[in-house]
Amino acid sequence: MTAAPQGGWTTARVAAVARTGTGLVGVRLDVADRVDHLPGQHYVVRLRAPDDYTAQRSYSIASDPADPLVELMVERLPDGEVSAHLHDVLEVGDVLEVRGPLGGWFCWDGTTRAGCVVGGTGVVPAVSMLRHARRIGRPDLVTVVAVGRTLDDLPYAEELLGAGAFVALTREDLGSRVAAPPYPDEVRRLLDDPGAQIEEAFVCGSPGFATYAARLLGEVGVRSSLVKVEQFGPTR
Repeated sequence: MTAAPQGGWTTARVAAVARTGTGLVGVRLDVADRVDHLPGQHYVVRLRAPDDYTAQRSYSIASDPADPLVELMVERLPDGEVSAHLHDVLEVGDVLEVRGPLGGWFCWDGTTRAGCVVGGTGVVPAVSMLRHARRIGRPDLVTVVAVGRTLDDLPYAEELLGAGAFVALTREDLGSRVAAPPYPDEVRRLLDDPGAQIEEAFVCGSPGFATYAARLLGEVGVRSSLVKVEQFGPTR
């Protein structure tokens, strides 16, 4: 495993902002003195008020390491100081305080066969992995199971489908598949390939989803020692 790079505090100019009606905002940042990241790492975004009060939040990186910009996808959370500002106020040209890349465990260096079970905005690190795998010509290295309530609610839904990810929606049908979480047999068929054994498994989502997904991987025969879990939620 390649050692994960670590970056310190710096500034980032907002190069693009893309908001959707589902409470998501995609932000692309031109980071000063940028340190290249590994898929699965994250950045901390810090906001500073005129009275020097600060609030900060961690966000997974969606971009491929070779992308000249750092891409984040942020869900607007109730009472979320940072997410509300990014969703409601942020404009192109604004400058943010950021720190990253960070994280040395939940990351993928592009050399192993990885299976991902991710939900909601937890798909973001898997998107970075897929983009990296495509660029190095090894899309076969990453298998993604992405879970969302509806297609509109799921970040990067069309990109995930286009990259061959298995998408399970829980509140609307998708094609011939009825609304439901992924079934063990569906996941087993994706991951249980004798010629392509999973060497690392990544779970990312809310605490409840992470518990469910880790249990699901165990049910389909993935050893717990291979599973890396990252969970998120509101901070208080």
